Amino acid sequence: MCLWPAFKYGVAASVMAVFMVAVPGSAWGRVPVDLPVFDVHTHYKWDQAEVTSAEEVIDYLDRAGVTRAVVIGTPATLALKVKRLAPERIVAFYGPYLASGLEKFTWQSRSALLDEVRDGLLSGQYGGIGELHLIGGMSNRWDRIPVLAGLLQLARKHDVPVMIHTEYSSPHPTLRLCRANQDIRILLAHAGATLKPGDVARILDACPNLSADLAARDPWRYLAYPITDEEERLLPAWRELILRYPNRFMIGSDTVWPVDRVSDWDEADTGWEQLERFLGFHRRWLSDLPEPVRQAVAWKNAERFFDKASRPATGNQ
Repeated sequence: MCLWPAFKYGVAASVMAVFMVAVPGSAWGRVPVDLPVFDVHTHYKWDQAEVTSAEEVIDYLDRAGVTRAVVIGTPATLALKVKRLAPERIVAFYGPYLASGLEKFTWQSRSALLDEVRDGLLSGQYGGIGELHLIGGMSNRWDRIPVLAGLLQLARKHDVPVMIHTEYSSPHPTLRLCRANQDIRILLAHAGATLKPGDVARILDACPNLSADLAARDPWRYLAYPITDEEERLLPAWRELILRYPNRFMIGSDTVWPVDRVSDWDEADTGWEQLERFLGFHRRWLSDLPEPVRQAVAWKNAERFFDKASRPATGNQ
């Protein structure tokens, strides 16, 4: 497995040195910041670029101790602005949306998307597709939606992962999709968002090609579906789940803020300013896990997931 020490990318030594910082409002009080993080879920959108330059994105990653990151562009070309500044550090995902958050509900009807993604993958600049929001009945009939089926076929052909976002109360739509596409690496955004730990376990059992990120599963988002208690320790069911599948979970920040917006035209998205706060939360609950699991979830699983040469045969462990 390839190691990605912080100094390889010039991450500020003051951030990655072994020390502790105080965190206001945290029951733990002090947080280790020497744990590298491969952030598998960030966004760089047109309404973020208005207030945060690509150079500032790299600076935020440095300050947050992020050694590598997946960047989803809206439009997709914005991810390449960040990637050009640190090509080995950034995995650019081809985001399906052009501008409005409302496209989360309409992208599957935009047939031109297939040609756009195909050209993007042929350029060799993109390492994945998504985030694809599967909302309503789309996952139930994924094979009847030409755009979605076509994107999955492109992922298969180019051997790149697909990030899907579902918000179903049942695991069955996700199970149908991942069981039928077990030759494609699937990253389940937000660990299924609204799914119970037992349902996430069913999906992981059935689909060894699927891993889950824990982006936005923090005290400020998905409030009705917490993974930690008030002291920011994993709830027992979530702790048991992660310890059962230590090689299938990853960390993400989901750099979108404020959370109740849908790409308003009159308000910029300041999500990158929140990166340290979002990842500080994840580092706190990670610090309560055994060291091998902590490192696996923080960065090693992501390295394996995105590195074709180092990925082992699929399986739970």
